Amino acid sequence: MVKSNEVLLEIKDLQIQGFSEERWVDIIKGVDLTLHKGEVMGLIGESGAGKSTIGAAAMGYARDGTRISGGSIEFDGMELTTATEEEKRSLRGSRIAYVAQSAAASFNPAHKLIDQHTEAPLQYRLKKRTEAQEDAVELYRQLRLPNPEEIGFRYPHQVSGGQLQRAMTAMAMSCRPDLIIFDEPTTALDVTTQIEVLAAIRDIVDQYNTAAIYITHDLAVVAQMADTIKVLLKGEEVEEAETKEMLDNPKEDYTKSLWAVRSFKRSQKERPKDGVPLISVKNVDAAYTGGQKVLDDVSFDIYEGMTVAVVGESGSGKSTTARVITGLLPPMNGEVQFKGEALPPDYRNRTKDQLRQAQMIYQMADTALNPKVQISEIIGRPAQFYQGLRGSALKSRVDELLDMIELEPSHFYNRYPPELSGGQKQRIGIARALAAEPTFIICDEVTSALDQLVAEGILRLLDRLQKELNLAYMFITHDLATVRAIADEVVVMQHGKVVEQGPKEQMFTPPHHPYTDLLLSSVPEMDPDWLTTLLEERGVDNVGDAASAQIDTDASKVGGSKQGAQQESGG
Repeated sequence: MVKSNEVLLEIKDLQIQGFSEERWVDIIKGVDLTLHKGEVMGLIGESGAGKSTIGAAAMGYARDGTRISGGSIEFDGMELTTATEEEKRSLRGSRIAYVAQSAAASFNPAHKLIDQHTEAPLQYRLKKRTEAQEDAVELYRQLRLPNPEEIGFRYPHQVSGGQLQRAMTAMAMSCRPDLIIFDEPTTALDVTTQIEVLAAIRDIVDQYNTAAIYITHDLAVVAQMADTIKVLLKGEEVEEAETKEMLDNPKEDYTKSLWAVRSFKRSQKERPKDGVPLISVKNVDAAYTGGQKVLDDVSFDIYEGMTVAVVGESGSGKSTTARVITGLLPPMNGEVQFKGEALPPDYRNRTKDQLRQAQMIYQMADTALNPKVQISEIIGRPAQFYQGLRGSALKSRVDELLDMIELEPSHFYNRYPPELSGGQKQRIGIARALAAEPTFIICDEVTSALDQLVAEGILRLLDRLQKELNLAYMFITHDLATVRAIADEVVVMQHGKVVEQGPKEQMFTPPHHPYTDLLLSSVPEMDPDWLTTLLEERGVDNVGDAASAQIDTDASKVGGSKQGAQQESGG
């Protein structure tokens, strides 16, 4: 419900243009938005809908390559479209704050958290340094960060993803703004960490009666956070309503299609009764520099043409296991076998053919693709290295790979990654992996940064390619909906150990290991009361105590508390 009748932000007939192919084109086409003090509005829609562009415009800001071409943006009586840059800068960071999707990419890695936290209050002369640091500690405590008196003196890489996202929320609150723009703040987090962050955000926004625009493609998440929801499509408003009404009775066909997404679910394959696994991880222990063990006796098999999903929260060891398989992290004990033969533990000692057999598709296509290299070269390099292709043969192979990932070769061959959408970039990452002609591909959170419609398209593409090329996949994910859609078998990891594994249908049928139960119960549902009910079930009396649940309490019941922040790299 709206918490105040007083309007804080009013956007009328907003029009924004982007520069593309030597001309200006409309990307936001007359959107209206009214936000009251203390209200949280959810903006949802697929990639390219204009969510983040509108969020930036609420600060009077147009991103590079765009311009506000029409309409009105009035924040608490100030018209931002005609305000001077000095006037707008006086608002940003003090009265309007922004929380980005990737906290890891947004913090300066060379400065401690508390120094970055106190920058805005000092700049706006709201507090002295000592007062700002004391306030930072108090906000860390309210957001239930561990060791609030000490955590601010760590560098960003020394805390976990969930802790860093909460530290960014604390930083946004440092000047007690009237409005916060949350831009996909939990997209890349595992389900248990996501609950901590959602609960902490909801707690702090409610406590200080802060208005918020919550941008997301996850409908179940926005249901927990928003008083009202606005649906966008290609820069235009589709519909708007209070959250419960929108969930119960969406009026427009497009909104209904969002509600019905994730219809894809392929049948589960059974592993062959006879035969040797394509990949075997056998009794692997591993550690990073310093010697503290991050993998402990990890074993599982992946058969030809099958998909094994590896799930678990941050720090559970999923990505570390992938590093061991690819030879990037030699194990302390145990081995990785390919078709029954042990692989050299260090990739530098593997043959070119052994390297070719296992490829990776990465989570963040934005950072995995060189923005200054043409698509043809990105895809062509592995084909050149592994198959020795040159000239017309190489061009034909790149064209073939672009066709395989459903992108028109003539349109994409000479383009650069920044010219592509998120889903298109991820398809290029898939083509690059296929260029080596592997038998096994590690898919590391390949859909977590994509909206649900685009993610479903990527899953369907991977499924088709698997059938056509008889590929085996190791699918690292924290999204259990993805597991249901594409996996044949599931491996559950916690604190570097395999706690449960088996066929998918068995894993989703009780009884479960308590930690698997924790993961399954932490998947948000399309019910505005879901988070509150869950926290109550876990022994939290009210939303104000939400983050104190810490989910660590639940984890301790199933074998110990979370590992420290330095173990985050193990996930």
